Amino acid sequence: MNTLADRIDTLLPQTQCEKCGYHGCRPYAEAIARGEAQINQCPPGGAAGIRKLADLLGREPLPLNPDNGVEKPRTLARIVEADCIGCTKCIQACPVDAIVGAAKAMHSVIADDCTGCELCVPACPVDCIVLEPMPLTQVEDLEHAERARAHFQRREARLARERDKQAAELAARKAQLGAAVSDNPVLAALARAKARQQEPKP
Repeated sequence: MNTLADRIDTLLPQTQCEKCGYHGCRPYAEAIARGEAQINQCPPGGAAGIRKLADLLGREPLPLNPDNGVEKPRTLARIVEADCIGCTKCIQACPVDAIVGAAKAMHSVIADDCTGCELCVPACPVDCIVLEPMPLTQVEDLEHAERARAHFQRREARLARERDKQAAELAARKAQLGAAVSDNPVLAALARAKARQQEPKP
């Protein structure tokens, strides 16, 4: 089913840069579809992107909201290898998994997958990431945008699985601790005393 949010999302550049104020292009598309966001909040899409959204929705184009940034040429990130300390902060910040590397090892940007979101730049503690012009063929490549959307979705799904796993492990540890306390009368008495101390005073 091709929803309005789907059609809006198709017109967005899939940089996943969050300059629109939302966590990625899809959440922004859904907010527009719900009438909660304006069509002029995407700097990477620029004036051309605003016109496309206006045509789709039957609205008048708006100037880009300066609160979201300015329109400028798209860029690609490149890591200055000699300065990289292998901290992995850029890997954690990249919304499309376009940076590869390991802790205490030099990282590299996969140029074909980079969207130019710039989120890795402030994450780097040693300023070893530079931005270079994105080839026009890559800017206009619809398959590049499709891949970026797929990479973003896969990363979000992976992070959700990791959060669920951590929550389950924490719950299991708490249950294990609770069982140990109930089996030990001394620990149980201490737990009751602690609970009484935490009760609000009359």
